[in-house]
Amino acid sequence: MDYRVIKEGELFFLTGLDGDIVAGDDQGNGLYMKDTRYLSRMEVWIDGEKPTLLSSVGDKSYLASFRLMKDKKDEGAIEVLRERFIYDGILYERCTLTNYFTHPVEFEFSAFFEADFQDMFLVRKYRTGEVGKQEETRAGDRELTLSYLGADNIRRGTRIAWDAEGTADASGTVRFPLSLDARQKKEITFFITPTSDHHPAAAPLTYEEGLRKLEASYVQWYENSSKVSTDSERFNGLFQRGLQDLRMLTTDVGYGDTTVAGLPWFAVPFGRDSLITALFMLPVNPDIVKGTLRTLAAYQGEKVDPWRDEQPGKIMHEIRFGELVTTNQSPFSPYYGTVDATPLFLVVLGEYYRWTGDLALVEELKPNVIRALDYIDSALEAGSGFVAYRQEAEKGFPNQGWKDSANSIVHRSGEYAEAPIALSEVQGYVYQAKKSLAPLVNAMGEAEWAQRLEEEAEQLRARFESSFWMEDEQCYAIAIDKDQRQVHSVTSNPGHLLMTGLPEASRAKGLSQRLMKDDMFNGYGIRTMSTDAAGYYPMSYHNGSVWPHDNAMILLGLGKLGFKQEAGRVISGLLQASSFFEYQRLPELFCGYGSETGHPVPYPTTCSPQAWSAGTSIVFLQAMLGLYPDAAKRKIALSPFLPEGMDQLKAERIAIGSGHLSVSVTRREGESFAVEILENTTGFELIL
Repeated sequence: MDYRVIKEGELFFLTGLDGDIVAGDDQGNGLYMKDTRYLSRMEVWIDGEKPTLLSSVGDKSYLASFRLMKDKKDEGAIEVLRERFIYDGILYERCTLTNYFTHPVEFEFSAFFEADFQDMFLVRKYRTGEVGKQEETRAGDRELTLSYLGADNIRRGTRIAWDAEGTADASGTVRFPLSLDARQKKEITFFITPTSDHHPAAAPLTYEEGLRKLEASYVQWYENSSKVSTDSERFNGLFQRGLQDLRMLTTDVGYGDTTVAGLPWFAVPFGRDSLITALFMLPVNPDIVKGTLRTLAAYQGEKVDPWRDEQPGKIMHEIRFGELVTTNQSPFSPYYGTVDATPLFLVVLGEYYRWTGDLALVEELKPNVIRALDYIDSALEAGSGFVAYRQEAEKGFPNQGWKDSANSIVHRSGEYAEAPIALSEVQGYVYQAKKSLAPLVNAMGEAEWAQRLEEEAEQLRARFESSFWMEDEQCYAIAIDKDQRQVHSVTSNPGHLLMTGLPEASRAKGLSQRLMKDDMFNGYGIRTMSTDAAGYYPMSYHNGSVWPHDNAMILLGLGKLGFKQEAGRVISGLLQASSFFEYQRLPELFCGYGSETGHPVPYPTTCSPQAWSAGTSIVFLQAMLGLYPDAAKRKIALSPFLPEGMDQLKAERIAIGSGHLSVSVTRREGESFAVEILENTTGFELIL
């Protein structure tokens, strides 16, 4: 990563590796809240010069530090240690200046602040539009206030305060004249608070108290999550990194905790991304799943609005809060251009019930379930009977599955598929949604409705098997196009079908083996597209790269179906890949070059941390345990294995039903494993 980013709640701070946002920055660095940049410059200088970076550390998701110096040949140096975190809507930055000369020194420490209050779409040059105007900067006693009146008539401001004697002016410059004896230190703390008419400023704490409270919230997060340990330091590191990043990416927009998609550019709730992350998190923190379902239910589509690709019952794709959205110059308020979020909403609700038995939430969301099913049925193409998509919004997405690049659905001739397009994995999600909802609605006394869902699912299965299977490739087509033609390219999309239960047994086995062939599996993970496909290139976003979350979706199915050899290869490959990335953080994606390169090749503009990548190691855990609960039947399927390089696994306090399951797995010889149940307060029957 060539940046440092921290986040807490709705606020995140993105800078260069030196901790600065430089004047005229064109990298998108800044302090952001609700898709608005509240700082567009923040630099520190000593005696009119930029200090030299010595180290840059961001191993804790919530804390970043930067060590810099201003030296004079070999006589000595002034060291600047910058430490920062965010808590309760305030950015805290402590600058500790130390005199490493052998004599007293006098110098000026200065900080420069600017705020352009740009909408993130403008920062990234994704949109243009009418905007508001900057207002005069106000300099006071130990504080600066930068302000802006938006085209939406909302006044936004950035309040910058500090705890040392200094002078400020209307240019946004703060100067501190300092005199330090040899080895003497001076601490200066800045408190930076974004505000708006709808978001008044909170009172800052001391740096130490704010950090203590922030760290306590992380301790509580770990205590509320399942505890996992193995004899593989690589797995342990990846798992803990994932848990920490998921805590950082958690937010609440009013309906309970959910995860944003990723940093820096997707720090908002998404439909698909938040749902898939929630699905992954079921073994460690089902409360996030509940918050995610409630959040997306609150924004469920209510009317037909082509501007936003909205339809009644549809689950949103993405919501934004910036000036271009509030003035209706952008359709993301929210935008609904996704074909998979609605069935995934139902899949996740069904899986949540299987893990928790929480029928009360199902009852609460019953109206949303009905509307979602109605939308799915309305999205069936008359000719094919499959759920398909087409772009309606002028500024929307032409492709509306998880591979939403314009070139991602491509025939083997190189021709792009034309809409309406029915994606393979979406049909699987619809199948799984209806199958998993059937026992839920039956439990609510709706026997006829349950029977209808079962019948519709089986009818879909029959249509799908006859339309999507590519016998010559032993794989399903990625899609059916407007002419009912198979999009005859081998891709990772059909791998998602394995978790849904849709493929017949022999084809599921063949599909799992096909995905592990050299043209698909590159040693670190399953590529998004075969190297033999016309659209393949390894540094593409969707046509040959490796996405950890995509592999995790496939892994859920491999584990569920007992394909342990294939599951072990995927786990081992991604574990190996993780060791090459900073802080062992699996990125959004990496390039599809084979492992003969000696290392995974980074994708140049990947987001990291990314929520569904952070959740990937939790899927490793579920697959290794072969853990698949069923609250309706009060049973827990458990069929453990351990991948190469791991001989012991202990998982404690996995929340299932109203209790917990704790289990340890130990390798005996070869592929034989001893299983010990350490705790089972679920009341469910264990099936080993």
